[in-house]
Amino acid sequence: MTLPLLRVGLVGYGFAGRTFHAPVLSAVPGLQLAAVASSQPAQVQADWPGVPVESDAQALLRRSDIDLVVIAAPNAQHHPLARDALKSGKHVVVDKPFTLDAAQAHDLAALAAQHQRVLSVYQNRRYDADFLTLRDLLASGQLGRPVYFESHFDRFRPEVRDRWREQAVPGAGLWGDLGSHLLDQALQLFGKPDTLQVDLAALRDAAVVEDYFHAVLRYETGPHAPLRVVLHATALAAHAAPRYLVHGTRGSYVKQGVDPQEDALRAGLRPGGADWGVDPVTGDLRVLAVGDWMKDSRVPNWPGNYGDYYAAVRDAIRGTGPNPVPPEQAVELMALLDLGRRSAEEGRVLPTP
Repeated sequence: MTLPLLRVGLVGYGFAGRTFHAPVLSAVPGLQLAAVASSQPAQVQADWPGVPVESDAQALLRRSDIDLVVIAAPNAQHHPLARDALKSGKHVVVDKPFTLDAAQAHDLAALAAQHQRVLSVYQNRRYDADFLTLRDLLASGQLGRPVYFESHFDRFRPEVRDRWREQAVPGAGLWGDLGSHLLDQALQLFGKPDTLQVDLAALRDAAVVEDYFHAVLRYETGPHAPLRVVLHATALAAHAAPRYLVHGTRGSYVKQGVDPQEDALRAGLRPGGADWGVDPVTGDLRVLAVGDWMKDSRVPNWPGNYGDYYAAVRDAIRGTGPNPVPPEQAVELMALLDLGRRSAEEGRVLPTP
């Protein structure tokens, strides 16, 4: 039986909407980009000929032919736009970070439950090739019990750019941006930590919001204890640290480089084909083989696919699968992002709620 298409309305056609949402969701069977709300109609039409362009979000929300609304507007608009979309009876995907704080996240979760709509957050980095590989490696037990995990997202962007993400406006800064990804991945691997300590700084010349963070998650109880997790990102790393570093009781794993999907999407490529999401940079694995003899090997990566997120959202709306990032996970993440900012302001380790 052929199931009907789910028609998607995209709010925002800046970097996130144009790069991470429109091409990815359009490559998923069962989803159709039906309308875009944007102040750049010429750009939308150039990329997606024939797709209607609405001048503002409210006009898109009033359309009766939209099943799912994807919100890729600036972060401060996530909460009000998602509220309006849910109230209009639409299912909703919100780009990360979900909201500005946990209170807004709680509000949206309650509203989605009230209206019985699917509400999800676009955590595409769960579908990175190297993260899928790491998750499988940890589950295999080859490293023994992990005792130290380090996750970096280092870039070299020494010039402060004229864009809202780097201005002193609500929702700007690296902690909410890349911190949302790294913290979400840590929660997926190890669950909620017992304590959190975060250092934030604006290190570049003329920077007005943080372009650096260093977070330490401590696990003192539970199945992974004792464990230390370090999450780090900076805009001033001409020589990037390894993407992942794991030490366990039986060995270590090091992965350089980043998943190739973002660069491919930035270059205008569309998802699909046998080579999509293939990361050729294999990880280094050193494990205890016999006695104290260490065996070195290379770990090929699982293929990544951001489209798997939207396929899961499609199935959740149809009632044939779970929500890939349900509201309760998004609320928990926002609470930890709030706690991390408070830790940086107070300069101390804080227990998680």
